[in-house]
Formats: sequence, C-alpha cells, structure tokens
Amino acid sequence: MSTFDRYAPFIQDYIYQNNWNSLRAVQAAAADVIFQTDENLLLTASTASGKTEAAFFPILTLFWEDMPSSVGAIYIGPLKALINDQFSRLNDLCAEADIPVWHWHGDVSQSHKSRLLKHPSGILQITPESLEALLLHKHSYIQKLFGDLRFIVIDEVHSLMRGDRGGQTLCLIERLCRLAGVNPRRIGLSATIGDPADAGRFLSAGTGRRTLIPKIESKGITWRLSMEHFYTQDVQAADGKKIEGALEVLSEATDQAPAAADPGIGYIFDHTRGRKCLVFVNSREECEAVTTTLRQYCETKHEPDRFLIHHGNLSESYRETAEEIMKDETSFQTTVTTATLELGIDIGRLERAFQIDAPYTVSSFLQRMGRTGRRELPPEMWFVIREEPAHPRALLPTTIPWKLLQGIALIQCYLEERWVEPPRMDRLPYSLLYHQTMSTLASCGEMSPAELASRVLSLTYFRHVTQDDYRMLLRHLLQTEHLQRTEGGGLIVGLSGERVINNYKFYAVFQENEEYTVRSASEEIGTVVKPPPVGEKIALAGHVWTVNEIDHKRHLIYCELVKGKVPAYFGDVAGDIHTKILERMRQVLSEEKSYPYLMKNASARLASARHSAQNSGTCEHSLIPLGGNMYCFLPWLGTYSFLALERFLKIKCGARLGLRNMDSFRPYFLQFVISVSQEAFWKIIQEELEKPLDPMDLVYKNEVPIFDKYDEYLPIELVKKGFAFGVLDIEQMQKRLRQLCERYCSSTSI
Repeated sequence: MSTFDRYAPFIQDYIYQNNWNSLRAVQAAAADVIFQTDENLLLTASTASGKTEAAFFPILTLFWEDMPSSVGAIYIGPLKALINDQFSRLNDLCAEADIPVWHWHGDVSQSHKSRLLKHPSGILQITPESLEALLLHKHSYIQKLFGDLRFIVIDEVHSLMRGDRGGQTLCLIERLCRLAGVNPRRIGLSATIGDPADAGRFLSAGTGRRTLIPKIESKGITWRLSMEHFYTQDVQAADGKKIEGALEVLSEATDQAPAAADPGIGYIFDHTRGRKCLVFVNSREECEAVTTTLRQYCETKHEPDRFLIHHGNLSESYRETAEEIMKDETSFQTTVTTATLELGIDIGRLERAFQIDAPYTVSSFLQRMGRTGRRELPPEMWFVIREEPAHPRALLPTTIPWKLLQGIALIQCYLEERWVEPPRMDRLPYSLLYHQTMSTLASCGEMSPAELASRVLSLTYFRHVTQDDYRMLLRHLLQTEHLQRTEGGGLIVGLSGERVINNYKFYAVFQENEEYTVRSASEEIGTVVKPPPVGEKIALAGHVWTVNEIDHKRHLIYCELVKGKVPAYFGDVAGDIHTKILERMRQVLSEEKSYPYLMKNASARLASARHSAQNSGTCEHSLIPLGGNMYCFLPWLGTYSFLALERFLKIKCGARLGLRNMDSFRPYFLQFVISVSQEAFWKIIQEELEKPLDPMDLVYKNEVPIFDKYDEYLPIELVKKGFAFGVLDIEQMQKRLRQLCERYCSSTSI
C-alpha cells in the first residue's frame, strides 16, 4: 500500500484540495516510521518542506482509525506566534474529521481552555511555559486530560537544545507522562540540526525508545545572498576604488533615502520599497531604534509609513497585527524583528530578508534565511554590516571588522561543511533544579524530603546532580523559607517560595529583561538590563565603569569610573558564539579567497583588513605588541572558553605576568599590559597549564556569578559550581593554550 493510500480519506481530500501532485520525501519518510514502528522520530528537512504536515498526516490517520479517549497528541512550539500560525493550519486539516485542535498559552481565552478541560480530545498546542502552568495549576486534571496521550510533537526542536528551556521541556514531558501513566512517542521537527544523532538522544531522553532519523534527500536550492558593509558616516570602504568581482546593486527605487541618512539604514530603506521584507536585528533595543529611524525616513520623504515592528516585549495586539499584515499577499510592508519571527511561522510570499550585522549562530542564519524562499521564490538574504569609522589613533584590534568576519564565517561554515552548532548538554542545571523542585512541590503538595528527591532527581535532565548537591539545596531553601517543614517532617512551599511561584514570570526559566540601576557614589548613571559579575566592566553614558558591588534584591549596581572601551556584557545563551566560528573568522582574515556574495564596500573593507592583518601579523601571531608593554591577545575562542581564558590569565597567571589594565572585547580579543617579555609570557602560561586546575579556582574571590534566572535562590556553593563546571569552557581554553605553547616551544616567533 502506498503512503497516500494509507492516509485517512480526509487527509487524501486535503491533499487533492491543495493540488499536490505528489507527496514530498519528508512525508513519505515520516509516514514509514510512524506507521511501521513504535519508535521516536526526528524529521530534519529544509524550511517550508512540509514537516508539520508530514508528522500530522499519519498521526491523524491513526486517530481517525482509533480515536483517543483524551488529548491524543501534544504539539509543543517555542513561540506563541508559531502556535497561532499552526493552530489555523491544523484546524483546517482536522475540521472534516471532527478532530478538535486546542491551543493553550497566555493569550488564549479562558473559555477556550475550559472547554478543553471538560472535553479533553484531539490535539493540544502549547508552549513550554504554558505546559508548566498547566501542570502547576491543573494537577488534578492531568490523568483525565492525557490518559490516552500517544504522541508529543516538538517543533523547532533545535531552539530548545542550547539552554535550560529545553531542559525544562524534557522535565515537563516526563512529569506529565508519569502523572498520566503514559509513554507517548516523541517527534522532533527542525530545519537546522547540526548533529542529528545528538538531537535524537536529546529527544529520546527518558523514553526507553530509540529515535529514528530518516535521511531525506532534498533537491538543490539556489540562494540569493549578498553582504554589504557600511561605515555609519563619512566615506565608504569602496569609495574611489575599483573592486574586481564584487557585486553591484542597482537602486530599485525612484527616489532615495534622505541625504543625511545613516548609510546602512538608508540602504535598507531604499531596497524594501514596494516589497514584503523582514529586517532581522540582534536585540530588542536595536529593533526599536531601527524601526524608529526607518519611520523617520518615511516622514522626511513624505511617504506613508511602511514599517512594522515585532519582538517579545510588545503586546499581543501589536505582534498579531504585524503578523496579519505580513500574511496579506497584497501588502508590501517591512517588519523589523528579533528572533520572534525567526521560527516556523509562515508569513506568506516574503521576498527578501535583511540581517543587520551578523547573527550569533549558523542556526539563526539558516532560520532567518528560511523565512524567505516560499511560494516558489528562492531564499534571499541581504546582510548589512555596520561599523563606526576607526579613530585615526585607534589601536590595531579595534580596527578589525569583526562583524564582517563573523558574517562571512557563519555562511562559509555551512556552505563548506553543512556545520551547525551542536547542543549544549553538559551544563549543571542548578537554576532549573530549583525551579522544578518548587513546581513539583507546589503542584503535588506536601512530600517527604526523600520522596521529593526521588521525584526530581529521577528526571533525566538532572542525571549529573548528586544527592549531596540536592541535600545542600533543600537545606538552603529551608533556611531561606522557600521551603517549610511540617510537624510531620514533610516539606511544603514556604512564604518566600510562595512569592516566587505566584508571580506569572515563574513559568519561564529564561531570563526576562529586568533593569538594574547603575550608581557611582551618589550619582545615578543610568540602567542596564543584565549585570556582569563583580570586577567586570560595563559601558554606559559614554564611559566605562568597573562593577564593585551588585545588590540583586534591590536591582542596584555600584561602580567606579575607569578608562577604556568595552562591548556590552553578553550574558544570554543567544549571544554565545562557538569556537568553530572564531576559527573560521581567522581563516577569512588570512586566506586570499573571495566570496561571491560580497558587494563593493564589503569586498573593499575585507581587502583592507587582510592587508592590515598581513602587515601586523594578526593571523600568524596570537600576542601582538601594541607599543610599550601593551599587548593584544587573539585566542580565536568561542564565548565561554574565552571567558575561561580571561579568568585563567587574571587568577592563575596575573601576578607572575605583572598583568594589569586588562580590557576584554569578548570573544574577539584581550588587551592588557604585562611586565614580562613575550617569551616569558608563553613560558609562564605553559608552566601554569602543567599544574592541576580546579574549575572552582576560576571563580573570583567573593564572587557569586549569577548567570541563570533562579541562581539567586541557590546556595552560593552551587552557584559557583554551576558556573565553574557548567558555563566556563575550560577544556577548550586549555586545549588552545597548549597548542599555542607547543608552537612557542618550537618557534620563538609567536
């Protein structure tokens, strides 16, 4: 029997109605696994390849043949927008078979949720945070809701594999299945999985099943890709130069951006006119600033406003308005957005995507590129790299176009090797451990310490947490009144814990934007979103400040003025750049290869950077003299191994090196003064590497490195341990330093 013949009649009708001449490879592969086996399934195929339908066609066929007596399938999506988009698509598909489709998140009406509680059936679409709320507040309904649950579909599964949100999702699935007494099959969907085997292990954790990963042959896709560079003012890199082989873009507009426009933003303004486009930026702050600027250009040119905005801090009405306008095939507006429109949601015949500067990951690049290329159009992305002109007296490392190199490296890593960032599965998730402990206790009521430990530590994601660590956590939570002991010796949620749990923000394990006020003596400097550790520096009000003290309860940072220049503190997992990307950036700078997607300014800027690097030895040497006793150190390491390097140099080598005035431009370079020669520098590094290194040694004295959302409620010992063993990439740092020291031993020209 063919796959099509095996489908339920209403599925066959749906295929006919949509004028599909044949099934796609991903649909045949998914049907084979779901119909013929009892294993889990990971579907990895390009964006807009029909993965959602591929998963649900056989699932709904099985439901049509034997209808579940409860919710039969849960669809977990990372974003409300994706849930809403898939809800309408699945509703159309299921209507003829009378299979209900429910969605459940913060913007869904209470009446819709109440109907599900009364008549549990069909498919439930939900975010991880709403699933947390459901387990917490509807604990007694779980058996009725999910007693015949057969499938859990996790969309954009890659987005859950690099932080605690993915761990939370796994914990919630395991808790729900235990309460309901079921072991449903799991199906993961993604277009950007680097190592499918790793993703398969993540998906199968705790199920006792294998994950089958069918190899799906895809037809070749031609990308339309360009990258241009702009100085924010004055002359551009290609002005007055003839650039061989660089792309030229002819203006598509009858008029131009205002004469005084920021060149990069003006370029976007010109080339979005009369088209439906997305403009991706890397932060909410930049999203607001770019949108405001583009709208000002419309006003200056006496044009109607044609720009929309979409990010996570906007209200539901603003987000949904932008989504609906973009879905309108007759609309030619452009939306400036963060990652909120990066995943899954189909916004119709999108003609072009822009990316301001480089995203942090190959995965993000592919997802953002994949928003285009639907409705038979090729995927199209224009990178717009913006850079402040270098000061005439600027030191060498600050003149390197880091974002340009990063953008090229991201593209080349995928084009050359099909490489995508692997999951981070080795962290010690103590913050999530607190969260799941409090959630379990709040939902289940009084439990003995042994029973609570058994419930929580048996969750697969906490397999590396020891009984001693958990005992320390429970004792601390009792001392801080997050937990309370009953007369019978059991544990319940304490007064301090109630305040945390009763806040709607408790459902999420990712850090919200909470502002900290920055003060120096009696002067208030301003606010920052996320504070760096004590001893680090922040840039604010046109100056650089060293953090002396942080009051997390009152959200205050106390600091003092210093000289220098620093980038914004990275903080979030989203800003984590992999070592592979930094290494490819070095290769971009050192090789003579040209890249066909570079345009005139970008080609000229890269050529000048390569010339400067060749003259200064930037690619051949890791320690570059800048004059006097000042040096630049270029380790070409990813964010968390770079962070470990900073601490290793300061704590383990600083005194012997005479190290002072260290400025970190993480993860690109370090700048510092030392009192020893270059030869002595490497000898000292080598000697310190030979000594045993306890990761806890790289935590500063008196530092409590709050890194994840609930770290502030943990005992200090666990905060330090989680940071030292789970955040700092010490192994990669040591490997790189040993490579450099080995090179020094064979040559003194480093």
